[in-house]
Formats: sequence, C-alpha cells, structure tokens
Amino acid sequence: MNFIIYWFSDRFVLKMGGARTVTEEEAPQVYAALRRLTAASGTAMPKVALVNSPIPNAFATGRSPNKATVAVHTGLLSLVNNDELEAVLAHELTHVRNWDMLTSTIAATVAGAITYLAQWGWLLGGAYGYGGGSGGRRNSNGGSLIGLLFMMVFAPLAAMLVQLAVSRTREYAADEGGAKLSGKPQSLASALQKIELWNKHRIPPGATSKNPVMSSLYIINPFKGSLMMELFSTHPATEKRIARLENVAASMGYGRFYQ
Repeated sequence: MNFIIYWFSDRFVLKMGGARTVTEEEAPQVYAALRRLTAASGTAMPKVALVNSPIPNAFATGRSPNKATVAVHTGLLSLVNNDELEAVLAHELTHVRNWDMLTSTIAATVAGAITYLAQWGWLLGGAYGYGGGSGGRRNSNGGSLIGLLFMMVFAPLAAMLVQLAVSRTREYAADEGGAKLSGKPQSLASALQKIELWNKHRIPPGATSKNPVMSSLYIINPFKGSLMMELFSTHPATEKRIARLENVAASMGYGRFYQ
C-alpha cells in the first residue's frame, strides 16, 4: 500500500490538499522564483499548483526530483514578500532534491511493519496462552504476558516516535538547504515567523483545508494543539528552526537578523 501511495504520491497529495495545477500566467511569482532556484540547483522545473486557502503554507510532493510538484496556498502569496516566497520555495525544492517523499514513505512502512508484527505477536501469544487472541488460555508466566503487552503497546509507540523524529530531521535539513539555495536565510526565518504567528492568531476554526494527514508536508504544521508536545510533532518548534537559521546565516557571512 505504501509503495502504491509513494508511486502516485503527487496525485494523492494534491487531491487531499485541494491543489490545482496552474500555468505561469496564473502564478507568475511562483514560476519566476522556481525558475531561478532550479537554474541555481540544476534540478528539473517542478509542476506548480495552487491551493485556494487563506492558511499560509506550501508543500512539495512527487516520487522523484524529476516528477515533483510544488504547491502554494493563496494565503501565503498574500502574506510574504518576494524574497520570503523564494526562500519558502527553496525549502520545498530542497525536500524534492533530498528525496524526502521516499524517506518519509520508508519510515512509514517500517513503522507500519513494526505495528503489524506487534499485533501478530499478541495474537500468536494468545494462541499459546501468553496473551490475547481467541482460544488462548491463561498462563501463570507473568513475565511472558508483560513482554507481550510491552511489545503490543510500546513497539508501535517507539516506531511512531522514530518516524516523527525522521520528519523533524528532514525539516531542519530542508531549512538549511533552502537557505543556502536561495541565499536568503533571513527571509526564510521571517517567513516561518509570519506563518507561525498567523496560525496562532488567525487560523479559522473548522477550516475545510485543514487536513491533519497532510501535516508532515507543510512548511509549518498548522494543526498544533496547546498541549501537544514537540515529541509528537511532525515539525520542530519554529523558534528552534529560526535559531538554526541564524547559525546558517552566520556561516554564510550574514550577521544576526532581527526577529
């Protein structure tokens, strides 16, 4: 299933995100920025899609750098300036260049496999009297039962945490790669801060374009709850990303930038 999703990822993701492929006449800013970035990076020009949504965000999808689509929310175009837009697109293009769709698919496949193995372990344990499952009998061996419970509960949890950690690592890499590709680390930090502030104070309740399944693809996850721990997030905290971008800016010869 994950292989099929990966192979047709662009179609699935664009449909889930409500994105529509557009021409250069419909999104001249996006096309112009991507042409500069692809020329600088030597990568193929991706398809461009727009999402009619007030929520400022962007995402990239596609099974390879030559089969990629970059989608931009209309809300982002009205929020950021041209330099910030180019920096955001550089971040998304870096995801494409780093084969992050493949990386996330592999992580999801491994996490899913661990979950299925834990479930089968529980069922097989029940068959031999150590856990759940029909026909199982009680067994005085408490250690085996505890082991099965541990495998059933904590193995999938550990797999999920690893998957989320991989997602956060790829975001840091895309930030750094995008900053270097565009040459505008300050602009990327400024865009992240604008999007974060908008999401905190202006995101409309029950917005139809809010799809939690898409959260790992957006440049900033707009589905955070006030009690959500960063450990269970697909994205690092925005302030940490900005702090890292300051270090990237310093390594590129820029001074500290105003937030």
